[in-house]
Amino acid sequence: LSRAMKRSTLPRRLAEQISLSIQQQLGCDICMAAHTAAARVAGLSDGEIALARSGTASEPTAAALIVYATQVHRSPASVTGEQIEDLRRLGHSDRQLLDVVGLVTLNHLTGAFNLVAGLQLDQEYTS
Repeated sequence: LSRAMKRSTLPRRLAEQISLSIQQQLGCDICMAAHTAAARVAGLSDGEIALARSGTASEPTAAALIVYATQVHRSPASVTGEQIEDLRRLGHSDRQLLDVVGLVTLNHLTGAFNLVAGLQLDQEYTS
């Protein structure tokens, strides 16, 4: 799954915003630290990182995709055709919408594994 997601069509900044939102919901400190560091490398400001962690973004099309990702994570069966059409009207391709599902799944998998395994954040990500 990780290898497949390397071919994602989502811009890196947006992928990190989505990852931050999902990891905030899961509560995985290891993943949160890693995605915060990656978000900074991708050029996100502390303000944008904070918005992503709260499930939104300052840019409306990014915010809409983050909300969609959150819904895919919490209740995928509740996503409606109308919502998909709204995302398409905002310029998101079907490929991007599917990539979000993969990204949400990968984030859930890694975060849940770390939490169930009881893995702890090491010093590598705390600076």
